[in-house]
Amino acid sequence: MINKGLIFIPDISGFTRFINEVEIDHGRHIIQELLEVIINSNDLGLEISEIEGDAILFYKYGDTPDLKEIYRQVEKMFCAFHKHLVSYDHRRLCQCKACMGAINLTLKVITHYGEFTGYNVKNFNKLIGKDIIVAHQLLKNDIEQHEYWLVTDGLTNDGTSNELPRKLNWNKSEKQTEAGTIPFQYTQLSHLKNELPPDPPVDLSIRNKTKVLSFYREYDSDIISLLHGVVDFHTRNQWNIGIKDIDNVTHSTLPRLGTSHRCILEKGSHLIYTSAYSFTPEKIEYEETDEKKTNAIHFTFKKITEERTGLNLDLYLKSNPFMLTFFRLFAKKKMEKIFNQSLSNLTEFMKGVKIPALVD
Repeated sequence: MINKGLIFIPDISGFTRFINEVEIDHGRHIIQELLEVIINSNDLGLEISEIEGDAILFYKYGDTPDLKEIYRQVEKMFCAFHKHLVSYDHRRLCQCKACMGAINLTLKVITHYGEFTGYNVKNFNKLIGKDIIVAHQLLKNDIEQHEYWLVTDGLTNDGTSNELPRKLNWNKSEKQTEAGTIPFQYTQLSHLKNELPPDPPVDLSIRNKTKVLSFYREYDSDIISLLHGVVDFHTRNQWNIGIKDIDNVTHSTLPRLGTSHRCILEKGSHLIYTSAYSFTPEKIEYEETDEKKTNAIHFTFKKITEERTGLNLDLYLKSNPFMLTFFRLFAKKKMEKIFNQSLSNLTEFMKGVKIPALVD
């Protein structure tokens, strides 16, 4: 039976370039996170037919929906998409091309009302019909910028609604297909990015702290590879003495400022947060702080040459007189031995570290 309904397709532009030109694994996970953000922003009761690589085919059977409601849905998805990108760009640790280029991804939304039907394949309702083809054909058009909302005439009737925000500047166009001409209107959405609230800073560091240990070593490694070798939670126990394992990592594939992990030691475990990070090509700083904000380990990577990097490791404790005295009397020598051995182990460990994005 043929039904009528809304076809709603958010499409991420730049995905093809992403997977062709840059480190594929991180690009895949970035797109996955963005698709989840779009799905979680669904307030209109849209059903998902399928995820088509860089786009989602949503649909909703029923009468022609109110154009204001559709716009509110478009606006929410668009803003959530870019808010996520800005947040990741401010907090990301990785310097591969995929992660650095994610901020430039764009989102367009195609909306069309027409006839279609479906059939079930396991948990998915596969859609078929002339208007499904029409909606997909509209993804390929002559609009130069890739951040817009496209609306076919079946949704706008005699023109765009006067009840929509006046900031939306509409343009008319059409798509030539084998089945005929498809008229549509579109409006750019890029201005919405400028209205997003500032990304709130992450403050997980210890405000009043005292440096109790400091170490320096040099490694035959470029600065980015050494950063990844030190930061990678999955291999930390291969060189860091006393760490049996690390689990419960948030954002495990794409670590960023605020990422937490559980560090399992010989005696007990602790929840650790990535509390500080800054990057320049010559100097990178990275810090981890325990959940109770009693201690922090600060790493400073300094580029010596293209293939050699200096590493400072500094241990801080909260500026508490009792805690500092106890450390100096009972823990300092043991911790010095552990860190010296760990940094020595890191030399051998780094010989096997290769970063895919840096490999030609």
